[in-house]
Amino acid sequence: MARIDEVLSAALRTLPEKPADDAKQDAKKRYSELVSQQVALAIADELRHRGMKEARPGPSGEAGDSGAERRMAGGLGAKKVDVTWATEESGLLCAVSVKTINFRDSKTKNYQKNLINRRGDMLMEAVTLHRRFPYAVLAGFFFLDHGAEHDGTLQRRSTFLNAHARLQLFSGRGDPAGREEQFERFYLLLLDASPMNVGIRAFAVGDPKQEIPLGDVLDDLLKLVAQRNPDFYEFDEGKLKRAS
Repeated sequence: MARIDEVLSAALRTLPEKPADDAKQDAKKRYSELVSQQVALAIADELRHRGMKEARPGPSGEAGDSGAERRMAGGLGAKKVDVTWATEESGLLCAVSVKTINFRDSKTKNYQKNLINRRGDMLMEAVTLHRRFPYAVLAGFFFLDHGAEHDGTLQRRSTFLNAHARLQLFSGRGDPAGREEQFERFYLLLLDASPMNVGIRAFAVGDPKQEIPLGDVLDDLLKLVAQRNPDFYEFDEGKLKRAS
């Protein structure tokens, strides 16, 4: 098991029991906020471990940091971003946007209801950050409750498969001059979390059959950061290091 698996599992085990799908909206909203918060803290911790010492959010109680997402200046105004790595010499180098859908809709009994809204939020984030920092490596981490894999019917595909189809156009930005609304990398993650056990399966958007180890996901992001900044950084044995 890679370090990121352990860190992320430990963070998510701190969550309370997940409210029922028919719980009050404020309880479900708070739970979803906690999921996003713990995911962001875990990813930032892993990035710092891999050489991005300025990655935020920082640990709770760290001097000068609230543990919350960082507010970044963007091309369309300031934007709160879940996970960021920025330096004084280069500005924003890498960012991760975290979104979740954790509960079934009470009417349809599937997880589809907020999919388009979540996508819109993430794409606006990509546009405003890429407009100001075109060389920044942006990754989207979209968490779906594991039930989204099996909520399909004879009339419609599962939310998991629909999400792949609806997000595929917005992944794979390979050129800093490319489309601003695209993420360099976009992942769908199926989440089954409780205080006793955490299960996470990651998939590149557009490929719902091939699970990707989380360690490989982070390796890929760091390699791309090094490629975009060859005068400053290189990727070596799973970490980002200053170029010699």
